Amino acid sequence: MTISTATRASGILLHPTSLPGPYGLGDLGPGAFQFVDFLEAAGQRVWQVMPLGPTGFGDSPYQCFSAFAGNPYLISLDALAAQGWLDRAALAAAPVFSRDRADYGPVIDFHRAMLAAAFAAFVRHGTHAQHKKLAAFTRKYADWLDDFTRFMALKEFHGDRIWNTWSAGKHKLYEAEPPDLAARIRYHAFVQWQFFTQWQTLRAYAHDHGVQIIGDMPIFVAYDSADVWANPHLFQLDDKGMMTFVAGVPPDYFSVTGQLWGNPLYNWDACRADNFAWWIARFRALLHMFDIVRIDHFRGFAAAWHVPAGSATAEHGEWVASPGAALFEQVRATLGTLPIIAENLGLITPEVEALRVQFGFPGMKILQFGFGDDDATNEFLPHNYPANCVAYTGSHDNDTTRGWYDSADEKTRDHVRRYFGVSGSDVAWDMVRAVLASVADTAIVPLQDVLNLGNAARMNYPGNPEGNWQWRFRPEALTPFIAARLHDLAALYGRVPPPAKTMNDKR
Repeated sequence: MTISTATRASGILLHPTSLPGPYGLGDLGPGAFQFVDFLEAAGQRVWQVMPLGPTGFGDSPYQCFSAFAGNPYLISLDALAAQGWLDRAALAAAPVFSRDRADYGPVIDFHRAMLAAAFAAFVRHGTHAQHKKLAAFTRKYADWLDDFTRFMALKEFHGDRIWNTWSAGKHKLYEAEPPDLAARIRYHAFVQWQFFTQWQTLRAYAHDHGVQIIGDMPIFVAYDSADVWANPHLFQLDDKGMMTFVAGVPPDYFSVTGQLWGNPLYNWDACRADNFAWWIARFRALLHMFDIVRIDHFRGFAAAWHVPAGSATAEHGEWVASPGAALFEQVRATLGTLPIIAENLGLITPEVEALRVQFGFPGMKILQFGFGDDDATNEFLPHNYPANCVAYTGSHDNDTTRGWYDSADEKTRDHVRRYFGVSGSDVAWDMVRAVLASVADTAIVPLQDVLNLGNAARMNYPGNPEGNWQWRFRPEALTPFIAARLHDLAALYGRVPPPAKTMNDKR
């Protein structure tokens, strides 16, 4: 099947960690397949996820140890047990985790223990064919896997400390090596093999049920990552490996002091010198994982906010030009058509929009941003949408629609009621209807809005380093009534494909 962002479709934004499951965190197991079934029943053709990389401090999917690797804690432990690599009794004896929130500390400890046990069983009992498959996987993805597995093995050896504290050399070739380095590396290769095997199985199941998957690419990578450790020349670091400037955004809708992300910024001269090879590899890897890729902070490809390292806030920085079209021309020349969504929110200049339009990337419209000022020309109101965009009620960075409306001032709530001609008693679904009814080719709704949940279900507070990414839903929340209600709206507004013609159809 082929769904593009130029075909009317709708879908749900839900990160896999929010899925139901018995082990404290949503994973790529039964809950994910059941969610695909729900999407199909609800007439939804798209599942949008956040980055699926291995998370570090703060458990943010936007701060990962690799731009290429998968998150080990999304691996289905039930699937490992089905292969005989985990004892079902050990899974049955798992701690009683919350069904509503992810408590990452104990969850990660449990998953690490189970993954280590599964690897030990694989080493002892894996078949010759299985060992050959792992070897083939490591060869196929060696361009990023070799650096990542070595990075993670050394990180564990050094007590999970950040890489620039490992030794005086501060370079990947000069680190002290543990005596069991080869075994540690093979363990991490095994984990990645299992992640990508399970992910591609789930993705194939989604395709079989008429669902494509939108992935997410943060423009920046984490400082404590295999990417920076293995390629320091591609980033703005001093001779000791320390960041000279860090990324962020100036004061905006989300924060009066801006957002200080703390990511290293790119050395674009070095990136250009090898024809953007690292970037091409990154896009290739993501397009192998996903059908469509959303670029988070797309405006950073036109210019990025550079804040001096060590600053307390993001208020005092400057916009510095990025390569823009030169990068995307090289990527397109190498990989062909780029199914990309450009996150063009915040302070967007004509140069940013010109870059997006040049390559035909649809932008984003957040319905919540349309209200409060009674400005009929506000670009986030549905009557101003272009067709080539993706319309959202809200994003992972927004409050849920119900939470947003409940906390809004009376002027904003009045604007909402007058705009839709409603009482506001069912505002989440009023706004779901609005984005599906709009001319936007694609409409995406966070599951929290479909479930009509309040602020307690919010996924992220931008600028807050802790307490995010924890929300989960229970399986009984996805009722047949909700699926039917969503399907009716998708069909009403032309977002459900017509039935395929049969051999007996004479028309």
